[in-house]
Amino acid sequence: MSTENKYAVIGAGPSGLAGARNLDRAGIEFDGFESHDDVGGLWDIDNPHSTVYESAHLISSKSTTAFTEFPMADSVADYPSHVELAAYFRDYADAHDLRKKFSFGTTVVDVTPTGSRWKVTTRSRDGETASAAYRGVIIANGTLSKPNMPTFPGEFSGELLHTSEYRSAEIFRGKRVLVIGAGNSGCDIAVDAVHYADSVDLSVRRGYYFVPKYLFGRPSDTLNQGKPLPPWIKQRLDTLVLKQFTGDPVRFGFPAPDYKIYESHPVVNSLILHHVGHGDVRVRADIDGFDGDSVHFVDGSVSDYDLVLCATGYHLDYPFIARKHLDWAGAAPDLFLNVASRRHDTLFVLGMVEASGLGWQGRFEQAEMVAKLIKARTDAPAAAREFDAAAAGPPPDLSGGYRYLTLGRMAYYVNKDAYRAEIKRHIALFDSALTKGGQ
Repeated sequence: MSTENKYAVIGAGPSGLAGARNLDRAGIEFDGFESHDDVGGLWDIDNPHSTVYESAHLISSKSTTAFTEFPMADSVADYPSHVELAAYFRDYADAHDLRKKFSFGTTVVDVTPTGSRWKVTTRSRDGETASAAYRGVIIANGTLSKPNMPTFPGEFSGELLHTSEYRSAEIFRGKRVLVIGAGNSGCDIAVDAVHYADSVDLSVRRGYYFVPKYLFGRPSDTLNQGKPLPPWIKQRLDTLVLKQFTGDPVRFGFPAPDYKIYESHPVVNSLILHHVGHGDVRVRADIDGFDGDSVHFVDGSVSDYDLVLCATGYHLDYPFIARKHLDWAGAAPDLFLNVASRRHDTLFVLGMVEASGLGWQGRFEQAEMVAKLIKARTDAPAAAREFDAAAAGPPPDLSGGYRYLTLGRMAYYVNKDAYRAEIKRHIALFDSALTKGGQ
């Protein structure tokens, strides 16, 4: 089949596999492109673009994270390691025979609209480039590839790294270590460093809510999986529960949060409180600047370090396509339901969504909606026009009643229940129209 009748899928990580699976189920022809030599995306630590480290595990439990159609085995831990997750995605690709659809070791370097088609240019490992025209493009290359490396006044004479460069805690052996940022990765790595470093400090700019991985003997995210509670009830109830299990982090030196729980992503790590409470980790203020091996903090204190590691997150990055085609607005593209371009009806992004508890099933549902929309454009055009009308109208409220912080890293954050309900609503409309033959 000519590529002009196919879609191009960029990436074979979780979202790319979800896209491939749903296109295949819908009978939509596509070619997939993956720069690494296997599936799994960042969860394959051997992938040169991977940002996982040796101790990395899921911060959500396997039952709330896995694809519904492909549960993780009973033998897999509640919170799987990157090794188990890489194997899971390989098994998923094998179970649905998805590898044959991908060209591995092939990097997409340019995506440009040409008339009613898209020119997709790729580069092989040996440097050869090739271009082909495609019917449409589905971008699924992930959200954790471009490090957000802050700049600070002055210069640091020791080692200055970003978490994207971190693999093994051996780099901390015998060193005075400062971790900047107390998000999930920062806390994970600070806990790693405790067992190797001479000292470990954690620089914190704002307050956080710390959620244990287990509550009442169960993975904490498996509780309250029924009908969602109203935000004010859930926030009040869960705040009280956390105080009973983790106490008040302020007594350990953390700033008090200036927002309510779930208005930013919580830190799913109680080990950091354990180590702070035992004196293994010292909480420090925000950074004021560097001076040789000295770090000055905004509270006026100064300490010397051998290694500073910035756990400061990532920027979204789709370097192969001009930003105007994705209608970037601030820190993220402005897409309908975080998926569909309003400018091009054959351009989609999968995986550009963050929500506590959304899991990979949420990304799978994104892909299911996209595949059925593509199908509806030919088989049920009235349903596709209804979708386009919704995309052109006021954006739906995906907050679920929570007042999320207006930070760059929250630019594509949603409430999982509100988001999945809206995605499923469109899926149901497409199912109904396609079943009726477009009538």
